[in-house]
Amino acid sequence: MSFRDDAIRRWVGLQPFPEPSLIHLRYPVVLMHGFGLAAAARRGGHLHAEAMHLRAHGIWAYAPNVASYTTVSARSALWKQRFEHILNETKAEKLNLIAHSMGGLDARHLISVLNLHPRVATLTTISTPHYGTPLANLMLEQPEGLLQSLAAFADYVSSTALEDASGNLMQALEELTPEHVCTSFNPAVPNHPDVVYWSYAGAAGKDTDTPINPFLRYFNTVVYQRAGLNDGFVPVDSARWGTFQGTIPADHAQQVGLQGIQSSDFDTHAFYCELSHRLADAGF
Repeated sequence: MSFRDDAIRRWVGLQPFPEPSLIHLRYPVVLMHGFGLAAAARRGGHLHAEAMHLRAHGIWAYAPNVASYTTVSARSALWKQRFEHILNETKAEKLNLIAHSMGGLDARHLISVLNLHPRVATLTTISTPHYGTPLANLMLEQPEGLLQSLAAFADYVSSTALEDASGNLMQALEELTPEHVCTSFNPAVPNHPDVVYWSYAGAAGKDTDTPINPFLRYFNTVVYQRAGLNDGFVPVDSARWGTFQGTIPADHAQQVGLQGIQSSDFDTHAFYCELSHRLADAGF
C-alpha cells in the first residue's frame, strides 16, 4: 500500500462493516420507566433514545410512556395496554422486560397480579426499590402545605402529559415506603416460577468514587444515613432481587441517560447493549 493510499483511507475513515453489530434476541425488549418527570426532559420520553439505539443493533425494542406520578396498579393497567400493542405488532410469544426504578414494581405486579407471566420471559430491574426507599418517607415528612402543593402540581403534570394517564402522588409515595413494600406489596406479589428475574443496583455519591448529580446530592446523603449506599434515590440493598447482576457506577438519573453537570463515564447505550447481549447469551 502506498503512502497516498494509506493517507486517503485514514482521511475517509471507511471500515469494512460500518453498521452496528446485530444482537440476536429471541424476544422483543420493553424498557419500562420509573417515577418522575424524565419524560419531559427528553424527546420521545423516558428511555426512548436507548430503545432506538437497541433497534440499531437489530433488536425489537420499545420504550412506551405511562403516568409519571401515580400508583403501581394505575401504571400497570397502562403498561398492560402498551404490552398488548407490542405483542400484536411483533407477533412475539413473549417479552423481555427491562424496568428502571418504580417500573420494576409495575412489572412484578403485571406478571404476578395481572397474570401476564405467560407473555413475559424475563424481568431485569435496575435500581428498583424492591424493599422501598427512605426517600419516600422523606417526602412524606415535609410540611403539609408544601406537600399538598407539590402533589397538586405532580398530579396535574401526570394527568395532562398523556391522554390516558392520571396522577396520585400521595398514594404513590406511600406505596414506595419500605413499610408498605415490605409488609404489603412483596407478600402479595411473589415472583412467578416461569419468569427469570435479574436485577442491578446503582451507586453514586457518598462512599463511592462515582460523581452524583448536584440536584441529587441531598437525597443521596439522607438515603445514605438511613439505608446506606445508594444512587440518590434507591439503596443498593433495596435493588437486589432475583439473580443480582451487580452494581453499576451511575446515579439514578444517569441510568436513563440524563447526565448532570458533572462528568461521568457511564454510557447508557453501552449498558443496555451489554445487558441485551447477556439476555441473548442466556437464550432470551
